[in-house]
Amino acid sequence: MFDLRWIRENPDAFDAGMARRGLDPMAQRIIDLDGTRRETQTQLQELQTRRNEASKSIGQAKKSGESAESLIAEVADIKARMASLEEAEKASGDELEAILSGLPNLPRDDIPDGADESANVCLRTVGELRNFDFEPKQHFEVGEALGFMDFEAAAKLSGSRFVVMRGAVARLHRALGQFMMDLHTREHGYTEVIPPLLVRDHVLYGTGQLPKFGEDSFRTEDGLWLIPTAEVPLTNLVADSILDAEELPIRVTALTPCFRSEAGAAGKDTRGMLRQHQFEKTELVSVVHPDESDAELERMTGCAEEILKRLGLPYRVMVLATGDTGFGARRTHDIEVWLPGQKAYREISSCSTCGDFQARRMKARFKTAGEKGTSFVHTLNGSGVAVGRCLIAVIENYQQEDGSIVVPDALRPYTGGMEVLRAND
Repeated sequence: MFDLRWIRENPDAFDAGMARRGLDPMAQRIIDLDGTRRETQTQLQELQTRRNEASKSIGQAKKSGESAESLIAEVADIKARMASLEEAEKASGDELEAILSGLPNLPRDDIPDGADESANVCLRTVGELRNFDFEPKQHFEVGEALGFMDFEAAAKLSGSRFVVMRGAVARLHRALGQFMMDLHTREHGYTEVIPPLLVRDHVLYGTGQLPKFGEDSFRTEDGLWLIPTAEVPLTNLVADSILDAEELPIRVTALTPCFRSEAGAAGKDTRGMLRQHQFEKTELVSVVHPDESDAELERMTGCAEEILKRLGLPYRVMVLATGDTGFGARRTHDIEVWLPGQKAYREISSCSTCGDFQARRMKARFKTAGEKGTSFVHTLNGSGVAVGRCLIAVIENYQQEDGSIVVPDALRPYTGGMEVLRAND
């Protein structure tokens, strides 16, 4: 959401930001609607004042025995006019809300312009690609050959875009999640949270998934939503709050299942585990003072990168172009891990700063001691990282010619000391 006063004072800057998102000018329409609503509110206040005065005069007239018929008629007329104005105010307010809630965040000035991912810019590449002396396979080929990934059984249970993991691969998947959480809580200063996996409409609205992206999530028959990411409940922990500035920054993390309908993904990544309806992800969320949000994005990106560094996985960090930046983000860093089976870098983490965009939707503020008024916090979120995709990267980068998988050193304490994963494990 946006500061209406800022839009009124900076209409050209607002339209320029939306143009970078590929959208038509909206500022004047917003200003006109806001002006109509504000004028209606002024009229309502004036009528209410006159109604109060007339009502008082009616009492005085009756007390003195004078006729109050004209005043009573005036009050009735005012009441009818106010009802009509209240409807008009609600209509303009609802239209304004619908427009604003459907507009994406303004991109930061320092991100590249471009319609899609082809305009993304590489910030850095880390790690050396392994030189295989055999043709590396894709993760599902390795997993199925070992007997630890079963997509057919999952399809019988749930349909496409699911997997059943067994044995050592299931254990490796669990080990990755535990490793990530330990690193983020013990060394990176995040507080572990176990949030609900089902949330109400206003929670998804607060982080920007509703109303525009409802089709991307699963909704239960009683109106609750399965979370598409732990960003949703974690960020909303500060909704409708006024925090003390001394409480900032707040850094929380959670390892949760995530559920996505993958609407619009027909034909994309249909084989394997890259794009599934259910997956696990370690999420990082920060709530910070506005002065610290740029630095926090760099910090958060570094926390996610550290996972891949300790696992010895090659990756690169991309800054997303305007056309590829998510709805609620001002700037996003995608971390893309190298998958030798695909011979491509694929996204494993997105770290974004949202400025006060989500905070305005959630009504999340902070107050500085000794200062009047409150200000909106800034929020950030990032994957730290997607567990299933990290498993894919480990399998493809650590596969051996005989089909076994070497377990990275960092994971061995979580796998009972297992060094190599074989079919009979």
